[in-house]
Amino acid sequence: MKISFIYLMLFLVLAACSSDKPDGRTEAEVLFKEAQELVDAERFILATEKLNLIKTQHPYSFYATPAELMQADVLFLQENYIEAAAAYLLFRDFHPRHEKIPFVVYRIAESYFKQIPDTIDRDLEPALESIKYYDEVVTKYPDSSYRKDAESRISKAKKMLRQKDLYIADFYFKTEAYSPARYWYLDILENHKDEKTRNHAMLRTILATYELKEWKPCLDYIEKFNQQVDKEAQKEIKSIKSECSKEI
Repeated sequence: MKISFIYLMLFLVLAACSSDKPDGRTEAEVLFKEAQELVDAERFILATEKLNLIKTQHPYSFYATPAELMQADVLFLQENYIEAAAAYLLFRDFHPRHEKIPFVVYRIAESYFKQIPDTIDRDLEPALESIKYYDEVVTKYPDSSYRKDAESRISKAKKMLRQKDLYIADFYFKTEAYSPARYWYLDILENHKDEKTRNHAMLRTILATYELKEWKPCLDYIEKFNQQVDKEAQKEIKSIKSECSKEI
């Protein structure tokens, strides 16, 4: 009786263990489903181990490609955004016609966007990279569900870049380094479309040129920008124009 009870308990334990394992026609399918369950449970290290087994033991199986994408997703969910961007880029390069490429490109953009610092006084290269891939989502996959978010992110990233450019230009202007200040204001006019920003940059370009005592270029900038700036700026420009004209 005691032996029968032991066998019964052993059978129940084995049955319970086997029921925890996902069904699958192949070992690769089972590993993939196990990895998915682990990802859902946020057990990312164990999930990565399962995905690596697919990669090393079943490189030619149907689940090899989905496993690559899931590995990139795991890195993203772990907030390893540099590694995630690299993994998604690698996936896109190796599987350019995959049905999930719009999602992959969006995630590349998101991986860079998540790296943007909170303040404009730090490196904003990730903002530029994120815009590049968000633009790709918008232009190449306009009907995707990611377009609206991509457009919103582009706006936020461009705002930070605009603020940084203005910060640098204004710093030079305030410290009376008028030549580099003018360079930055002209660069702003070349790269930004925000009306308030452009108004500020046009006026400051004229003022910087005036402070440099370059009378003819100053008049040229006045001629170019006078009709584009607001009325307050036009009043300031009027007196500068008169001063420049006297010096020529």
